[in-house]
Amino acid sequence: MNKTMKISTKVKKILTNYESDCPGTKVNLARILMHGRLGGTGKMIILPVDQGFEHGPGRSFAINPVAYDPLYHYQMAVDAGLSAYAAPLGMLEAGACAFAGAIPTILKINSSTSLIPGGDDADQAITGSIADALRLGCSAIGYTIYPGSNATLGMLEDLRELAEEAKAYGLAVIVWSYPRGNMSKDGETAIDTIAYGAHMAALMGAHIIKVKLPTNYLENTEAKKEYIAQKVDIETLTARVHHVVQACFAGRRLVVFSGGAAKGLEGVYEDARAIRDGGGNGSIIGRNAFRRPRAEAMKMLDTLVQIYQGKV
Repeated sequence: MNKTMKISTKVKKILTNYESDCPGTKVNLARILMHGRLGGTGKMIILPVDQGFEHGPGRSFAINPVAYDPLYHYQMAVDAGLSAYAAPLGMLEAGACAFAGAIPTILKINSSTSLIPGGDDADQAITGSIADALRLGCSAIGYTIYPGSNATLGMLEDLRELAEEAKAYGLAVIVWSYPRGNMSKDGETAIDTIAYGAHMAALMGAHIIKVKLPTNYLENTEAKKEYIAQKVDIETLTARVHHVVQACFAGRRLVVFSGGAAKGLEGVYEDARAIRDGGGNGSIIGRNAFRRPRAEAMKMLDTLVQIYQGKV
């Protein structure tokens, strides 16, 4: 007898915000939102392991050599009770059969490499297809945009085509929105550029939006005038998270925040509390998990789950 996936009242309410989507896409969103220890809460923790493309295997995994094995990441995400696992094509293929049905997966469908200069021309190559995502049983695709780069408009055009196809086949669309290019280094995490990039992702039809945690720096001169004139509260990280959520259709789109550069455990926990209290939907945390020894990473992920559950 088939088991029916139970959907919480909270998740049902979230799904009503996606008025144009077909049942298949809503089912896949529900799979992510109902899976793992945070299932049904409207909060998520996703493990992304795409840093091998961006930074190379040595910089990513040498500190914890067991992490060279793609199955290590699958197993950690499953054992920690996370919401989903995101990775490029080859990593998902390596464990697709062994972990079929164990956890919702997200095909990271474009990637960049640090072997070539980025700067103002930062771009990503499309490294997977919708057919790949369907073949592997993925619940969603993940696509990165670089708002501010000279390649921005082309990336948006590619995203439009991929998102249209993904939705037609019932897949969810997750957009990594990372401002860079034609701005200062501080501008990449400035509250105005993070909110702008998040809003762009929502406008492009993303179901889930991934951004970096914003600082209280304001990059754009015209935006700065408006933020000051309207007295937008950006003093605390909680307030800045709230503002980014506002920028994503007043909270009608799911927003998760990246773990960022490696940091101490208390810093990871403080970030999660700010995300929770600011109305964000959770964390998508990679380097701060897989670069730690497994026992330490599992304890960290357990604490993060408890933070989003409101227990600590």
